[in-house]
This record gives sequence, C-alpha cells and structure tokens, in this order.
Amino acid sequence: MKYGIVIFPSKPVQDEINSYRKRYDPHYAMIPPHLTLKEAFEVDDAKITELITELKHIANETEPFDLAVNKVSTFAPVTNTIYLKVEPIQQLYDLAEKMQSGKFPANQMYSYVPHITIAQKLSQDEYSDVYGSLSMKDTRLEDQIDRFHLVYQLDNGIWTVYESFVFGKEYV
Repeated sequence: MKYGIVIFPSKPVQDEINSYRKRYDPHYAMIPPHLTLKEAFEVDDAKITELITELKHIANETEPFDLAVNKVSTFAPVTNTIYLKVEPIQQLYDLAEKMQSGKFPANQMYSYVPHITIAQKLSQDEYSDVYGSLSMKDTRLEDQIDRFHLVYQLDNGIWTVYESFVFGKEYV
C-alpha cells in the first residue's frame, strides 16, 4: 500500500489555501492542503506496524510549534509547481529527517523544502500567468501545529488518514 506523512493546517488556513487550489491544482479533490513530511512510499502491512511505533516515538519527542506561511514561490524550472512557502524552522527539518532514517524507507529525491502546493501540472503559459498573479499577493498565514498524520492512498487515488500522532502525547 502507498503511504505518506503530512501535516494538515487548521480549517481556516485550509480554506484560504483551497481558494487557490480549487482552480489550479488537479489534486484538489484527492487530498486537503498539506505540508509533506515524507513523500509517498510503499510498504506492506507488517512493516507499517513497525513504522507506526516509530511515528509514536517521534510524536512523543516533538513539541507543538507555530507555522508561518508568508509568500508564493515555485519549483520552476524543474516543474511548473507553485506553492506557499512555509517559513523554514528546525522542527520541520528534524521531523522530515527522522522520517528518512531508521526503519523508514529512504525515498527523498530532493532537498526538503517546507511548502504547501497550490498549483501544479500547469502549461507554460498558465504557469506564467498564475505565478505572476499570485506572486504579487501579500500572503500571511499562521497556524499552531500539534500533530502529523500517516495517510494512505485508496484505489481511486484519494488520500485518507490512517492514523494521527499528537505531539508530546505519551503513546504506549
């Protein structure tokens, strides 16, 4: 089965982000706005049980933190993906790094860039128009993050939560 590990912002922040995504992101209906901690990976049922134990340990050791989103950026010229840049804080890098080592599959293809995708799979002309327009907007979103989620992909391509892990909670 295909899994991923993400942070979902609060509903008000998701609503703001979705105002862009519903027009420019073909994955809009597949998963809510999210910040990826670990890209999609394949594991079997036996291995996911081990990884859940690891995720509980990681959550136990993590304190809630504030997330700040403050500008529109892009991965061009690699892809025509447009995203909201998440202020880089050590907690995000630490979480992402822990999920690339130990029992986790090491599947990170690029350097970790904290972001929330708002547009992707655009033609070059669409990309130029949308990025030009969105980059002029003053984007400032803040949120308190106190958990991350193990998600899995259904047969129809939709991602859903398998389990949530609250920071600082003592899991047994």
